[in-house]
Amino acid sequence: MNIEELSKAQLILLTILVNFVTSVATGILTVSLLDHAPAFVTQTVNRVVEHTIETVAAAAPAAIIQAPAPSNQDLVTAAIGADATRAVAIYAGDTGTSSPAISIGTYIPKARAIATAAQDALPREVLVEFTSGAYIPASLAHQGKGIAIYGFADDAALPKMVSPSLVASGDLKLGETVLALGADGAASTGIVSRVKNSNVYTTLPDIGVGSAAVDLSGNLIGISAGMTPGLLISASTITALLTATSTTATSTAAAK
Repeated sequence: MNIEELSKAQLILLTILVNFVTSVATGILTVSLLDHAPAFVTQTVNRVVEHTIETVAAAAPAAIIQAPAPSNQDLVTAAIGADATRAVAIYAGDTGTSSPAISIGTYIPKARAIATAAQDALPREVLVEFTSGAYIPASLAHQGKGIAIYGFADDAALPKMVSPSLVASGDLKLGETVLALGADGAASTGIVSRVKNSNVYTTLPDIGVGSAAVDLSGNLIGISAGMTPGLLISASTITALLTATSTTATSTAAAK
C-alpha cells in the first residue's frame, strides 16, 4: 500500500505504532546495555532514577493537596457558633436561679470576665450560668459608658474556650458583616451602617440588652445597648474598662 494513500486517521495510528515500537526497542536496548555495562555505570543510573522519583514524590503533595477556602456560609455558621458558646445568663446573687435571669452577657476568657450592658437593676454580686451548665459566682468589677464588667475569684474554675479579639471601633468598615445571637436564641445578620464615638450602628434587629455582636471571624464588635435596634456599644469601650480594671487591681496589689 502506498503511504500517500493513507487517511489522516491511519497516519496517526501508524505514528503511534512507530513510537510504541521505538519505545519498546529503546527499553530493551537500555536493559541489555546495562547488563553488560560496568558496575559504577549501573549504580550511577540507579541513583539518578531514585533521586528523580524522590523529587517528584516530595513535590506531588504540595502541588496536588490544597485545602479549599471556607465559604461565606461556613464563616457565618462558625462565627455564630462561637458567639453562642460565649453567651451567658446572669442571675441575681441573692436569689440565684430561683428567679429569672436579670441579664445576658458574653464571656471573655482571656480577661476572665463577663461583659454586659449596664442597667440600673444589675446587682454587685451575681451568679453566671455558662452554656456548659456551670454556675459560677461573679462580682461587679467595673462599670461605665453603658457597659458592666463582672469578674471572678482567682481560684474559680472557668470553662476553657477560645477568647475573641475585641475589634476597635476605628477598625470597623461601613458595610462590614455583623452577626448576633439574640436573647431568644435567634441568629441575625446585618451590616455596620455607621460608627460614631463609642457607638456602632448596624442594621441588626433588636437582639436584646447585653447580647454580643461579632464579625465573620467571631471577634467581638460590641454589646447591644437595648435602647435602639441595631445600636451597639463598641468593643473599644469594653477594652478600656478591662484595662482600667486590670490597672486598678495591680495598683491595689502593689499597695498591699
